[in-house]
Amino acid sequence: MCARPMAPRNGCSAIRARWRRRSMSPSDGIAITDGSAPRARSHTPSTRALWRATKRFLYFFHRWTGIVLCVFFAVWFVSGVVMMYVPFPSFRAPERIAGAAPIDWARVRVTPDAVLTTLRESAFPKEMRLGMSGDVPVYRVVTEDGRRAISAETGQEIRAVDAPQAGAIAAAFGQAPVASIVAVRQDQWVVTRAYKKIAPFWRIRLADPAATDVYVMQQTGEIVQNTTAHERFWNWLGAVPHWIYFEALRVYQEPWRQTVLWTSGVGMLGAIAGIWIGLLRVRISKRYKSGSVSPYRSWMKWHHVVGLVGGVFVVTWVFSGWLSMSPWGGFRDEDKGIAERYVGAKPGFATTDLRGLAGTARDARELEFSHLGGIPVIVAWRDPEHKRLLDGATAEPISLAKARIETIARSAVTDGELMRTERLEHYDRYWYATGDPRRDARPLPVLRLVFDDANQTWLHIDPATGLLLGRAGSGSRSYRWLFAALHSFDLPFLLEHRLLRDLLMWLLSAAGLIVSVSGVVIGWRRLRPVRSPAQAVRLPGGR
Repeated sequence: MCARPMAPRNGCSAIRARWRRRSMSPSDGIAITDGSAPRARSHTPSTRALWRATKRFLYFFHRWTGIVLCVFFAVWFVSGVVMMYVPFPSFRAPERIAGAAPIDWARVRVTPDAVLTTLRESAFPKEMRLGMSGDVPVYRVVTEDGRRAISAETGQEIRAVDAPQAGAIAAAFGQAPVASIVAVRQDQWVVTRAYKKIAPFWRIRLADPAATDVYVMQQTGEIVQNTTAHERFWNWLGAVPHWIYFEALRVYQEPWRQTVLWTSGVGMLGAIAGIWIGLLRVRISKRYKSGSVSPYRSWMKWHHVVGLVGGVFVVTWVFSGWLSMSPWGGFRDEDKGIAERYVGAKPGFATTDLRGLAGTARDARELEFSHLGGIPVIVAWRDPEHKRLLDGATAEPISLAKARIETIARSAVTDGELMRTERLEHYDRYWYATGDPRRDARPLPVLRLVFDDANQTWLHIDPATGLLLGRAGSGSRSYRWLFAALHSFDLPFLLEHRLLRDLLMWLLSAAGLIVSVSGVVIGWRRLRPVRSPAQAVRLPGGR
């Protein structure tokens, strides 16, 4: 009599069948021998049942997180490589200064203290600058309530800029004629909460080879963003998919943040489960009949073997990306007002000698007004690399001795003692350049002042101007390793050997892409309908 054909097992029953020993009794879990007394196994039935259930859950969880998220992972690896070479567009101070025209001193008639009187601000602004806006010198002020602008020629506040004026400002900056002007409140490149506070904008397309778009505030005429066709194209393949930065979602800060948190968090757990499963199924010494360390074939074998090799980096990349969303507040250092005390700003400013200022800063493209330890000072920028510190009243060049800088710093960090001062002539593990313009505002040389307060604060100060360039506590320094080192391989040795760093990133990204694409294929095969028993290929591990 012929045996009746067995129906193909589903995934879970196949797993149970493989793990159940043929000599085991399904009722009691006791090994059956050749008539001798039963021999107790090393694990109790309840422990074995729990372990079987755990493994079943691992397979189930890894399978379905992979089916849902492997496409995201594949996109992350490809877009991450793109971001190595084309970062998200941003308009930073170095670019602003480099594109600015020298200040036309013949038209500067208003002193900075008169500007503050006009604005009627009770406190000194967070930021105060003088530069050209088209062919007009303008004071630009950033306060707690927003951004304001005052003409340095007339002393009148600028409350609105029309399209022709915005076009002239953009053309002067980009040194190219205007092709078109469009009014926008937001788009893909001005989508964050910071831009929302200062919208609307004029978006001016320049008739230059780069197809540059310049964004000008309609209220003050300030340039706040610019992009090129090259940046826009590659960011659709880079930062936009990598950060899930699509305008329709990104305009909503918290929903976007939660989307990234949950997508990366669940994906990270699924990847960890995959590594665990991969270790359970690999055989190094006693190999499978095929001679392979893996029981799988085809796409499953690629997924298994490459996942074992590159899976750890997949997890660390996703973990560090998840961490960048500050899941529990992140590694932020407590703000104790150090920067405010270091500046020691007072409500007003000195009555500056404009004639003297025109002489000492005659080639300056931008002036920055501030305080150091309560003393009014001016930083004159000739270009992004060259600056001078001037007295806020006389406009004469001044320099601060290291002892004076240390005194100001001690007054800023009130709950700790200054332990030591270091002068860095070269980059180190915490003060370094990455090649990313968003993070490379780290000039050399720099003074590092180390304090023993509860936050273990470090202050980084420009010895040429005394300006506070940054502060870092223990939280920031931990984040440097948990995010920057893991996510971007910002390690001292690799930063000194960029070609090796790029090669390593490419290889590991390729490994991650193979794991992801193979997961997509496996998931597709899992989901598509099986047309006949002959087409039903039962994969080991229920995959």
